[in-house]
Amino acid sequence: MNKTIQTVESAAAGSAFLIEDIYPSIDAGRFAVKRIAAEPVEVWADIYRDGDAVIGAALIWRPEQEREWRSEPMIPHGNDRWSGAFTPVEPGRYVYAIEAWTDEFATWSHSVARKQQTGADVSLDAIEGAGLLTKAHGARQDAAAVIVRQCEDFLQTGEVAPLLATELGAAMAESQSRPDLTRSQNFPLIVDRDRARFSAWYQMMPRSQSRISGQHGTLRDCIARVPEIAAMGFDVLYFTPIHPIGKTRRKGRNNAPVAGEGDPGSPYAIGSAEGGHDALHPELGTIEDFRALVATCLEYGLELALDFAVQCSPDHPWLTQHPEWFKWRPDRSVRTADGPYSDIVIPDFASVDRAGLWNAFRDAMLFWIDHGVTIFAIDNHDTAPLPFWEWLIGDIRRRHPEVILFSKTFARPKLLKGLAKLGFAQSFSYFPWRTAKWELEQHLGELTRYPERDFYRPNLFVNTPDLLPYHLQSGEAWMFKSRVALAATLSGNYGIYSGFELLEHEAIPGSEEYQDSEKYQIRQRDWDKPGNIKAYITEMNRIRNDNAALQQTANLRFLGVEDGETIAFAKEAVDLANTVVAVIALSRHGREFWLPLGDLTIDAGGERRPVSALENLLTGEQSRIEWGGIKLRIDPDRDPALLFRCLA
Repeated sequence: MNKTIQTVESAAAGSAFLIEDIYPSIDAGRFAVKRIAAEPVEVWADIYRDGDAVIGAALIWRPEQEREWRSEPMIPHGNDRWSGAFTPVEPGRYVYAIEAWTDEFATWSHSVARKQQTGADVSLDAIEGAGLLTKAHGARQDAAAVIVRQCEDFLQTGEVAPLLATELGAAMAESQSRPDLTRSQNFPLIVDRDRARFSAWYQMMPRSQSRISGQHGTLRDCIARVPEIAAMGFDVLYFTPIHPIGKTRRKGRNNAPVAGEGDPGSPYAIGSAEGGHDALHPELGTIEDFRALVATCLEYGLELALDFAVQCSPDHPWLTQHPEWFKWRPDRSVRTADGPYSDIVIPDFASVDRAGLWNAFRDAMLFWIDHGVTIFAIDNHDTAPLPFWEWLIGDIRRRHPEVILFSKTFARPKLLKGLAKLGFAQSFSYFPWRTAKWELEQHLGELTRYPERDFYRPNLFVNTPDLLPYHLQSGEAWMFKSRVALAATLSGNYGIYSGFELLEHEAIPGSEEYQDSEKYQIRQRDWDKPGNIKAYITEMNRIRNDNAALQQTANLRFLGVEDGETIAFAKEAVDLANTVVAVIALSRHGREFWLPLGDLTIDAGGERRPVSALENLLTGEQSRIEWGGIKLRIDPDRDPALLFRCLA
């Protein structure tokens, strides 16, 4: 019997409210939603209880490290659907939740208003309402003054009207007790600075920047190239690893298993007697040179991004200092990676001293942050356990919320998404292998739908040191232009690997690896080589910088061009003030086609209006929209991309 009573009492003490279908949330709050600083975070939820009592609801939020909550009202939209918004102005980690309660005074007011409509006597109701005023507490001075004034008016007149005043309802809404207050679980939020949403990356191998044939490049040589890279419109200068390179098992040209005399080895085989992850390769220069490079980048509006690879060469100092961090074979040789990566050792992240290993990688990253690095591209990280990345990202972001971590792995689809959920601000996608119209629409459609758009920010690289896609191996200029136009307009974040602007396209036969890859040798280039597309890339970046619609990824809508070799889409800025339509050729043949704009509308002074004209972003020419679209011609040999600003 007692047990039965206890069970009933427990049930009776439960919440009167259900707070359901909360958006945004990732896996029911297990992972953080991502947003950009100074932009509103909209939150929606279904909030309801039994009966017809009036419900109050608030969206509460705070920085993760603070204890005091901030509150914003939520508004009902019908069918028990509510919304609210808050605006975190600084990057960092936040939490938010929803509170619901019964607004006792509003419930009373509604009941009295209904009775009045029927002509019923409300004198007793008025006394009950006045009694509710005595329960008000903690009101602000202005609200308290309203409550006192309206109560006095009622006591003097005995009329119910003073108790039904709108200003009294507002004062009581924030001042009355809330005995049935119900709070949802907390939901995590990561707020990044704007560079996480909008960036143009230029990746290069620092040792290949010397203009003297055969000579190892230095950081000073890299400094000399900064003005040129900035002039092309890039805002992130991205280096492959800059650490000392091991000699044991060093690879030769084209990944030959044995290095020849003078072969510099792969920079991804990190560590030698000169140091490890917190050291510079001696031939690149000194830490003072590095500081000078960072300063020059900032002067030209660039940020420096470093490859951060959680791997070692067999010569890394950690192997002798901390042998417990690695796996050893029966003959006491260290276990290296397989096949083409035999010059690399993967640490044992589950070792008996895993805390020491994890902290060592964290401290190496902090070292470079202290020297001015604000962006890291995490390489080969699918070899480390997911708990390590969740811990590392959380630790770094709590210390340095301005730091951007980029997941640069082409792993399995679910692993790619899982890594993004752990907190990486940007991620590689399968864009390099998506060439057909249906493939591009399907892939970007997936990344811009819910819930992916709330945690996954793609960075569309057209090529990398490891990847020369087959479609670029013909060396046709129109294809290089088409791919960079696609990457630069489909996504707010995109990148190229140096040599792309020179149409470099020689591959090892039957593979997507560069012939004579500079991963294994030093190269020099003529950066003004005839036939380069530097001017085209510069113009593409200018258009991106001038149009906020192209500075984000999520607001993307494909348009139904009836031509399988032409893709068209519209993008709208976060603030709705700018809309761009892009039409890009996917084959070399010139063509004419009809571009239907259908029901596409744009914001005009707070109203949605149909598109009336398109302004060519290259020529400035304006064309009127008739019959819901426009006839266009595209000549890929001249320019495979047509870009327009929409006019109302």
